Amino acid sequence: MIAKNLPEITVVPRYQVERITGIYSKLLGRTVDIEMLLPPTSPEAGKKYPLLLLNDGQDNAAVRVRETVQQMVDEKKISEIIVAGVVAGDRLQEYGIAAATDYKGRGRGAKNYTRYIVRELVPYLLYRYPVDPSAEHHAIAGYSLGGLSAMDIGWNHPRLFSKIGVFSGAFWWRKRDPKSRFYSDQRDRLMHAQVRKGKFKKGLKFWFETGTEDEQNDRNKNGVIDSIDDTLDLVVELTKKGYRPFRDIDYLEIKKGKHSPETWAQAMPVFLTWAFGTALPHEEITDN
Repeated sequence: MIAKNLPEITVVPRYQVERITGIYSKLLGRTVDIEMLLPPTSPEAGKKYPLLLLNDGQDNAAVRVRETVQQMVDEKKISEIIVAGVVAGDRLQEYGIAAATDYKGRGRGAKNYTRYIVRELVPYLLYRYPVDPSAEHHAIAGYSLGGLSAMDIGWNHPRLFSKIGVFSGAFWWRKRDPKSRFYSDQRDRLMHAQVRKGKFKKGLKFWFETGTEDEQNDRNKNGVIDSIDDTLDLVVELTKKGYRPFRDIDYLEIKKGKHSPETWAQAMPVFLTWAFGTALPHEEITDN
């Protein structure tokens, strides 16, 4: 699906913003701030809401998450949801693959970040807010390295999250220097290898976005930028496990889309419709 000239969003946000600040995590060894987006109406007694957990919560304003959710709720394209945006710490260390660092030793804190999400944050959100406890109603998403982290956490915790959203995912994350004569895309990209070695996890669904101008690198000289190649190669690995394109896997490619909050803001309505909406997720978005 190619997205072109997605519409501007002009609504005035009414979703409530609640900032949780200064909570110390022993697992991370730092305080963590979270931006909560809550439905504007008082919840009905006993009502529970779907949860969207976002990495890089500090980018919520730039990606226009609040405005987008509000408009889509107003237009009844999605149901009311609760959004928890986790403000990043050291992205190069806390994001990545929990099972292994990359060839530069980045991602040392990814295991503890995963533990923080699973053991501390989600239980806290379930306790404090009217969040539906079912994984069927939980999605995790992120941008770039935050998207890689979301994929890793969601893949390894299908009992907690059923939907994974990745905007411009850093799927180049690898265990060997690509300049090495021993480097191989097949062996050395860490997320691809994890999926290849893993098992089919029933109920998991995946949504990926890339922009045709996400980057300029083309390491295999095939005329396709690496971010698109890396994402589509991961889709292939997922299909080999039994996940079905258009049923379990969705892919959005934005013409002239960049590695930027502006492009991710364009893609956000498509992701939210896929994750929480009732409309068909495969309509082609074209010029009017």
